[in-house]
Amino acid sequence: MPRPDGRSPLDLRDIRFETGVVPHHPGSVIVHFGTTRVLCVCTAEERVPPHRLSSGGGWMTAEYSMLPAATHDRKQRDISRGKQDARSVEIQRLIGRALRNVVNIDVIGQRTLTVDCDVLVADGGTRTASITGGFVAVALCLDGLFKKKAPMKAKKLRDVLSAQVAAVSLGVLDAQVLTDLCYAEDARAETDFNLVARDDGTLVEVQGTAEGEPMTREQLLTILDQGTAAVRELCAKQRAALGGIWA
Repeated sequence: MPRPDGRSPLDLRDIRFETGVVPHHPGSVIVHFGTTRVLCVCTAEERVPPHRLSSGGGWMTAEYSMLPAATHDRKQRDISRGKQDARSVEIQRLIGRALRNVVNIDVIGQRTLTVDCDVLVADGGTRTASITGGFVAVALCLDGLFKKKAPMKAKKLRDVLSAQVAAVSLGVLDAQVLTDLCYAEDARAETDFNLVARDDGTLVEVQGTAEGEPMTREQLLTILDQGTAAVRELCAKQRAALGGIWA
């Protein structure tokens, strides 16, 4: 069955990064995965949580939310309900884990890096877009700190960032493995996967569930192969967005 936008099973959607979208925060980017758009902003605060006070280093965390008009039906704001929904909490923990995997928090000084991911338009893959755009936001924020000569053990960007990290959604639909699902595909998929990996192909996190027909071992191996290939392509696009910062 053809995909809604005519892509092959291996193809990513159109991936774009708009950097510098918030003038007073260098670590700001809107990441586009097709029509999915997420604003990712990394900020640095001169404080750390209690468990990092005696460490001499910093901390890295993330927050995720979806704007009310991001979906066809208005999504109620968390503040109106008096609590954050469980899905948002789970996603922001995933984003934080993924980014901490490549950020050496021990060399950034006693400061906290927070990546705020706000979904502007949701058409599938918002968590994977947040991780992929979040890495670009972190790199830009750190570059801003270096330019300001902020005190820290790290002397250059590569002292903090050990690798690139990106993520992609995959699924099995009509017995075929598809890369980077849009919402229409995700809603029908028999198996739903999110894969987080580094630019060298090593895996950071794999989330997968067969909600319909159980997946086969062959399908799982195909998911891993297509996913790591897609992550390598995403990392190339991250490098292009960062230009000379990531050399």
